[in-house]
Amino acid sequence: MEKLYYQDCHMRTFSARVTGCQAADGGYWVTLDATAFYPEGGGQACDLGTLGDARVLDVRERADTVCHLCDRPLPVGDTVMGQIDWARRFDLMQQHTGEHIVSGLIHAQFGFHNVGFHVGAAVMEVDFDGPIPPQALEQIELRANQAVWEDIPVLCQVPDPQALAQTVYRTKRPLPWPVRIVRIPGYDSCACCGVHVARTGEIGLIKILSCVKFHEGVRLEMVCGQRAYRYMAALFGQNRLVSQAFSVPPEQTGDAARRMNETLAQQKLRCARWQKAAFAAMGREAAGQENVLRFEEALDGGEVRLLATEIARSCHGWAAVFSGREGEYRYCIAACGQDLRPMGRAMTQALRGRGGGSAEFQQGTVRAAQAEIQAFFTQET
Repeated sequence: MEKLYYQDCHMRTFSARVTGCQAADGGYWVTLDATAFYPEGGGQACDLGTLGDARVLDVRERADTVCHLCDRPLPVGDTVMGQIDWARRFDLMQQHTGEHIVSGLIHAQFGFHNVGFHVGAAVMEVDFDGPIPPQALEQIELRANQAVWEDIPVLCQVPDPQALAQTVYRTKRPLPWPVRIVRIPGYDSCACCGVHVARTGEIGLIKILSCVKFHEGVRLEMVCGQRAYRYMAALFGQNRLVSQAFSVPPEQTGDAARRMNETLAQQKLRCARWQKAAFAAMGREAAGQENVLRFEEALDGGEVRLLATEIARSCHGWAAVFSGREGEYRYCIAACGQDLRPMGRAMTQALRGRGGGSAEFQQGTVRAAQAEIQAFFTQET
């Protein structure tokens, strides 16, 4: 079978004769005497498109024969026109070739191998078998984009056994002949069976999004070409909204956000001091009382605990503080020298709650109305 995708990576349409058609789960496996459909392999997804009036749903290679999973049968012996989903193919070629450049640069600088490669729907993941210092990635990304700007031809060839023995190329393990070598002069030489752009300028842009520890090495998330443009356009759109909110130019949003965080931290500290003083005053108001039940609006868990503790220091019994909305409250009950656990168990059962704690401190949530809560504590006093 003739593999047209190796002869011309930009081939979008072709004609071929149907040599086989076999029913299978999900469709029909169709073979041809030639194809421009690239089969899944090496981390690169397969091409999709049409063969005649049939949709191509999947493409796999079996024993050096490319098989096309179609949504309907095609008559054996007929000549059909193949149409590649070009937008998908070009995107995959951009990602794969961009990965070659980055992997080549990392191998040249650190000696690490690409040990995992997957092009997902949104980003590309590339795994390396060693740690890459974060400070090195910025320079690697710049050099990778320099390769794009230089618009270098991407060379693909299968050297004869003698030439292969003299060829330097990236590989994780020895490979038997024949070996297909993909070379980007000055940046990478690698054994690869995938399809790539014809010149590096077609990649457009390479952007490394993240680098995290993965097993003994790292995993990079990357986008290239159209994906990189869409990512940067979305990023700029979000940054424009931030710049409008801060009333600063887009290139100054980082400093504006830092200043805002510092202001908020100061305000938060000031509010916490006022709140602590207010809770202490509420506690003093409870002096002389036996038991105290109090409802407050919009307190978080820490604030509920703080207020209950302040009131319990002044009253002679327990202090129960509830905050939330009708039918769903968080609570804290505090007391000095009193075992609250029986009350906590009875309350969670009666008020459909969850919680627990120590003898002098109970907290949790209840799913009850304010009137139900008041009725329960009326029985307890």
